[in-house]
Amino acid sequence: MNLLLDTHVWLWGLLEPERISKKAREALLAPDAEVHLSPISVFEALLLVERGRVRVPGSAASFVKGALGAGLFIEAPLTVPVAMESRRLAIDVADPADRFLAATAAVYGLTFVTADRRLRRIPGVRILRA
Repeated sequence: MNLLLDTHVWLWGLLEPERISKKAREALLAPDAEVHLSPISVFEALLLVERGRVRVPGSAASFVKGALGAGLFIEAPLTVPVAMESRRLAIDVADPADRFLAATAAVYGLTFVTADRRLRRIPGVRILRA
């Protein structure tokens, strides 16, 4: 299964893996799983750490670099088609990061792994509840 992690799911996996549902954990650990991460999630994670909303060992930059350095993720690029799709999606979400993540899943045909109730009802986007 080809998966795109919502930012909070990525951070949970790194800091609080027990928060991820059993079904999502199994999908993420499946031998054939391809786990994608958007640059938007990197941006959001840096902001969350810098603003003290998420606590990590060391600096925000070193934590994120270390998390990415393990090579566990495939980058899901932020492209013009993703930006266009972010405006087309019929979702009642004002946060641009959420729109970009959902659009990324739609454009690349990925299953979006999220616990966000608002995002779990997007027409045209496959969702795996985290």
